[in-house]
Amino acid sequence: MSDSLLQRSVTTTVARNLATTSKTSPKMMSITPRHLLRLLPWVQVDGGTYRVNRTKVELSKAERIAVDFVDGTASLPPNALRSVPLFSKLPDAVLDRMVGAFRTEKVAIGNKLLVEGEDGSKFFVIAQGQVEVLSKGIHGSDLRIALLSDGEFFGEAELTSDRPSDATIRTITPCVLLTLSRKELESLLAGNPNLVEAFQKAIVEHQELRSSVNRYGERNIDLVSGFAENVEIPETFVDYSPTPREYSLSAVQTVVRVHTRVSDLYNGPYNQLEEQMRLTIEGIKERQEWELINSKKFGLLHSVDPAMRLTPRYGAPTPDDMDELLALVWKKPAFFLAHPKAIAAFLRECTWRGVPPVTVNIFGAPMISWRGIPIVPCDKLEVTNRYQSRQSSGTTSILLVRVGEEDQGVVGLHQSGIEGEIAPSLSARLMGLDSLGVSSYLLTLYFSAAVLTDDAVGVLENVEVGYYHDYLQRVPKSFDNGSGI
Repeated sequence: MSDSLLQRSVTTTVARNLATTSKTSPKMMSITPRHLLRLLPWVQVDGGTYRVNRTKVELSKAERIAVDFVDGTASLPPNALRSVPLFSKLPDAVLDRMVGAFRTEKVAIGNKLLVEGEDGSKFFVIAQGQVEVLSKGIHGSDLRIALLSDGEFFGEAELTSDRPSDATIRTITPCVLLTLSRKELESLLAGNPNLVEAFQKAIVEHQELRSSVNRYGERNIDLVSGFAENVEIPETFVDYSPTPREYSLSAVQTVVRVHTRVSDLYNGPYNQLEEQMRLTIEGIKERQEWELINSKKFGLLHSVDPAMRLTPRYGAPTPDDMDELLALVWKKPAFFLAHPKAIAAFLRECTWRGVPPVTVNIFGAPMISWRGIPIVPCDKLEVTNRYQSRQSSGTTSILLVRVGEEDQGVVGLHQSGIEGEIAPSLSARLMGLDSLGVSSYLLTLYFSAAVLTDDAVGVLENVEVGYYHDYLQRVPKSFDNGSGI
């Protein structure tokens, strides 16, 4: 054997068996910054219930209509027309006849459903698709004043009066519409004077009520101003809602199990029980943030008032869309909340238009802002698409939130001081040992969220995140070297 092959020392392979290795605590990819939990102001809720008292809303607000689809055919469920303020006080007998008289129409893109200045005399419910509402400005050009999508409606005023339409409605996607014409309405009421009288009475009462409330549906406060003499001072009062919204604390729970042999023998350098608790609590906190956004009982997405919902004009989130959202939540908006893919889509639109957003620093991390309002990333605003692949395309939502009790915004709810508390509103309790020597610990987190007024949160929904621009078309000819690069 040559000298070059002789072992002259202990090899590193066997020597490391005697060495003390450096270790990290367990890492978990599902942990996110959870900025929402830190940005929300948290309110102590004694008794597990938080009641939000509001002033009484005299005039019901328009709500989206949930259209039923059976074998591809659209239809309205019973009492669906209660979502239309003009029809909300109609007797059930009238509403049932109206629901049964709707016709389904499939309309191609670019068709005008109503024309400004002309008699429309037809009521439309959008089952599928999008339409744009246009009105001529003072300079004579068509201005887009609204974008309507699934579940929204228009033309109810023209259905009950002879006045011409005050806007032009045009389809911007292929649409499935449910329609009811004035002639069909008159036909279904004909021959029954009681129904005609009830219908006309309900419409008149609605119009009278509308003249006595403000734009939020609350009754006007009668006031007098000025220095005129011999003016009678009006009397007024503010009524409260007889059925205030109550929020009960929700709970996220799990049982952590650790064998006593593990916790007895393998606690160095990291405590096994502590690491099991820490990682499980991280999962609980992730679920808490998901619930705050997506819960059907108190989540922000499901708490947005129909009047506070917008749809992007071109699919991708543009600066114009973000400005429209700011125009809705204009009273001290605190932050936008968006999926990272939605933020990237917005940045592409800003780059295309040459208006890069300003970067701000929050919690030690750089974030972009729009009009001074930070856009906070959150992956709990999920991207949905028809393919179960990576979230490279699809649609999502962008939220804009006002926070705080004093500002009538959004607040988080919890109850600190509970038994076995290891963090505010989070408890850990030993449940005991089983016959195999496995110890069980019950982890419970109590929380909820409350939207104090309807204008505290707005949403830009159906945001397309997969649209990209072809920048090659914008390269000046002086820089084109003929290579296509």
